[in-house]
Amino acid sequence: MIDTTGFRLLLEDERAQKLTLLKDLDRDITSVNAARQDSNVDDEHDPEGSTIAFELSQATALLKQSRASLAQIEAALGRISQGTYGVCSVCGAAIPEGRLEARPWTPFCVAHASGRP
Repeated sequence: MIDTTGFRLLLEDERAQKLTLLKDLDRDITSVNAARQDSNVDDEHDPEGSTIAFELSQATALLKQSRASLAQIEAALGRISQGTYGVCSVCGAAIPEGRLEARPWTPFCVAHASGRP
């Protein structure tokens, strides 16, 4: 059985960072939307720099990725609480500690992470 204490701390730190990032991204999206509404500039055809639409698209994509990462972290913390952390969710084999150090939220052993049966 793997000692989960260090992994729990790592995952809790990652969760705190993601929550901060999500808050910042929400604020950025709100700010960009406000700028878009308050402006009558045709930013889509402005040759200077990135457009408001591009900035909004980029922030929205980052928000989606961050939410997915947070869900993976929350799931890993749940597995720690349930006593199933470090066990592949497909085959039940132990996940190597080195893999957990690299990707502490992973629910898969190396073989199943790469799509091999």
